[in-house]
Amino acid sequence: MTKREQKLIELIRRVHGLVDSPDIEKKRQSQEQWGAFLGNSKEITYQEFDIKDMVAEWVVVNRPHVRRNVILYCHGGGYSTGSTKYARTITSKLALSTSMDVLAFDYRLAPENPYPAALEDAVRAWDYLMLCGYGSRDIVIAGDSAGGNMVLALVHKLKEEKRMLPKALVLFSPWTDMTCNGESFMGRRQYDPVLTPEYLYQIRADYVKDEDYVNPYVSPLYGDFKDFPPTLIQVGENEILYSDASRLYEEMTKQRVLVQFEEYEKMWHVFQMSPIKKAQEAIDKCAEFICEICR
Repeated sequence: MTKREQKLIELIRRVHGLVDSPDIEKKRQSQEQWGAFLGNSKEITYQEFDIKDMVAEWVVVNRPHVRRNVILYCHGGGYSTGSTKYARTITSKLALSTSMDVLAFDYRLAPENPYPAALEDAVRAWDYLMLCGYGSRDIVIAGDSAGGNMVLALVHKLKEEKRMLPKALVLFSPWTDMTCNGESFMGRRQYDPVLTPEYLYQIRADYVKDEDYVNPYVSPLYGDFKDFPPTLIQVGENEILYSDASRLYEEMTKQRVLVQFEEYEKMWHVFQMSPIKKAQEAIDKCAEFICEICR
């Protein structure tokens, strides 16, 4: 590991080190600052508005671009932190690399609003796009960490209601199993600079409350993936949620979903947010996948 990489990992540890703090507002403020520092781009217009009292944001490139397709983005943060501004560390990159508009939204957070509030808000964002005139096949849904969980839970919900499904899914380090039983959960804890088992136990308790951990809307890994849209999964080698991503790939493959799995050597949880070459390479891979599916 180079000195620059070491310094970056130390910075990431400091930013995410607030996960050990009991002050949830400090965590949320820290992420807002992180998003403002790394996410904003002069090449993009950020258009904030409300979807039935829920803050949302269009991320739009300042050049002629594709408008028939759109990316619906579900931000991470363990269902207890995160926002559209925090998500700009990825939504800006996606908009620039795909030349597509990106819609992000501030779903209700735990512990103030436990499950199923966030999932209900994801459905609200999906319905908004339907009202805007997009067809389901015009939409790619993407998300990171708990946002990846939300993407899968949303598609399970749409499928259960016999609604049309999106064109494709993109998942960055998805949290797919709230039983926390994956091999990497403990096996890679010494290498992960972002997450700890203790932190995930805490945010799980805040979000899930009395729900069954194998409920597919809580742990999408245990759902039925038949007829799911083409899916791209990206994960870092050094993260404790590695097994959540790899087992999702295995389940989707068994159920004959067109799924692509990309592992990035020495990378950490949602490294795509970071200002490093490998992060941009991963985003470019996403753009290739999305553009190939949507052409």
